[in-house]
Amino acid sequence: MYGVASYPREWPSLTGLAVSQHKSDIKVTPKSISVLKKCVKCKEELAAVLIRAGDAYCRSCFRESFIHKFRAMLGKTRVIFPGEKVLLAVSGGPSSCSMLSQVQEGVSQNAHKKLRFVPGIVYIEEGGTLGQSKELRRKTTSELCEMFRSTGFPFYILPLEQVLDLPGSVVAPSSLSDQPSSAYKTAVDHFLQSGSSAGVMAEEQKDVSLPAVQESQTQLLQQLLGSAKTLTAKQDLLSALRQHLLVHTARTKGYSKLMLGDSCTRLAVKLFTSISLGRGAQLAQDTGFSDCRYGDVIAVRPMREYSAKEIAYYNHMFKVPSFVIPSLDTKTPDKASIQRLTESFVTKLQADFPSTVSTIYRTGEKLQTACRSSSAAEDIDRCLLCVCSLDTVVEEASALQATLISEQLSQTKAPQTSVAVKSEPAAAVGQCCSSEGPCGRTEGAVGCYISPKEHEVTKLRKLLCYSCQRTIRDMSSVHHLPHYVLSEAQRRQNRSVMKKQISEFLLDDADEND
Repeated sequence: MYGVASYPREWPSLTGLAVSQHKSDIKVTPKSISVLKKCVKCKEELAAVLIRAGDAYCRSCFRESFIHKFRAMLGKTRVIFPGEKVLLAVSGGPSSCSMLSQVQEGVSQNAHKKLRFVPGIVYIEEGGTLGQSKELRRKTTSELCEMFRSTGFPFYILPLEQVLDLPGSVVAPSSLSDQPSSAYKTAVDHFLQSGSSAGVMAEEQKDVSLPAVQESQTQLLQQLLGSAKTLTAKQDLLSALRQHLLVHTARTKGYSKLMLGDSCTRLAVKLFTSISLGRGAQLAQDTGFSDCRYGDVIAVRPMREYSAKEIAYYNHMFKVPSFVIPSLDTKTPDKASIQRLTESFVTKLQADFPSTVSTIYRTGEKLQTACRSSSAAEDIDRCLLCVCSLDTVVEEASALQATLISEQLSQTKAPQTSVAVKSEPAAAVGQCCSSEGPCGRTEGAVGCYISPKEHEVTKLRKLLCYSCQRTIRDMSSVHHLPHYVLSEAQRRQNRSVMKKQISEFLLDDADEND
C-alpha cells in the first residue's frame, strides 16, 4: 500500500526493545540491555535507541535528528514551494502516519524551521477489494477521520470504487513548465508578504463527508481484480489504480504536489521488485525522491531516508498513532507473489546484515534510465497504465525482441506447412494479419497462433510498457479494465491511425530547419 512500510518478523535490537510485526499486530517487548552507551550527539544522556552500529541516541536527540532529517530532505531538494498546496497520501500505516505527524508539527506556530506549504490529507479506502462488510469499512474510516480531524488539515476519504468513474485525462499527463532558477526565492518572498493560509484550510474542512459506495461498483471492482490470475498481477494493477485516483484527486482539489510515505525499506523492496517485473527503465520514477511522470502533479517521497525500524521506534517512543489495515497480501505465504517474496528476502537479509537496506537504497539512487524523460514524452509514447515512457521501442537485436519472438513460437499451433519467422519491430510481433479475426483466418484454423483473448491483448500492446504488458496478459479479459483506460486506448489508437494517414503531408524537423 502507499505509505505502508513492511517489517520483518523481528528486528534485532540492542536498545532494550524488540519490535515485531506480522501484518496484523505490532508488539513491543522489553529485553535486557547488554551495553549502556552514551548518546553520540549530546555525549551526556544514556542512549535510548540504537538504529545502526555507532548511532546511539538519547530520547531527545533521536527526536531532534528524526525531525531534522525530514525537513532537510524537503529543504535541500526545493521541490515544494512556499504557499504550495501539498496532498498527503496517508494509508494508516506506520510510515505515512509518521509523515503526517512530521508535517503537523512542522506547520505549527512553535516550529523552529516552519514548513511553508499548505497540507491536505487523502485516504483511499480499499475494503471493497477484500470483500469487507460496510460496517467494518465505516468503522475503519471513522477511526481515521478522528485522527485526521485532530490535525486541522482538510482531508478526503475516497473509496477505491471511485477509480471506475475517472476521466480518460488521468492517464494523459499534462505538460510541466520549466521553472527558472530564481523561482523558489521568488515564491519565498511572495509567501512572506502574503502571510499565513490557515483560513483556506478551515474553509475546506467543512465540506468533508463520507461518500456512499454502491454495491454494483464494488462488484465491478472485485471483478476487475479477480480477472487477474496471479497475486503479482493483482498487486500491480491495484497500485496503478490507486495512483490514478490519487493524482486525479490532487488535480481536482487544486494540489500540485502529492506526498507519499514510502520508507527506505519499502523502496529497497520496491527496487528489487521492479527489476524482477521488468520495470528497470522506470526505476528513477518508481523509487526517486520526485516523480514527474504526470506533469502538473509531482509526487515526492520525503520518508525515503528512514528505515522501517527507525520509524517503528519513533512511533512507539513518541506515541504516533497508526492503524493495521489488511491488504491483498495479508497473511499470504512468502511465495504468493513476486512482491511478497522480494519483501521476505530483503527483510530476512536485513535481520542478519543490517546494512542491506541502506546498500540497496544507495545503489538505487545512482541508477538512471536510458529512456527519454517522462516529462518530455508525448502521451502517445506513455504507458497506458503506469504513465511512464514506453520501453518497448527497441532495436531488432534486443532482449525484448528475442523474448517476443520466443513467445510467438511457443503459441504456434503446429502448422502443417513450415512458417518462416520474420523479425519485426517489437510492437508488431504477435499481431494479427487482419482485425477481422485472429491472423486473418477463421477461428481455430490451421496456423492460427493467437486466441481471441490474446487478440484483444495485442491491441493494447503498443500502448503499454513491458511490465504492464505482463500484467495485462495475466488478466482473463481486458474488458474488465476501467472505462477511462479503454477509452483512452481507443483515442490513442485512432490518433495513431490518423497520423499514419496524413504522415506524407507532415513536415519533419529537418524540413522545418531548412
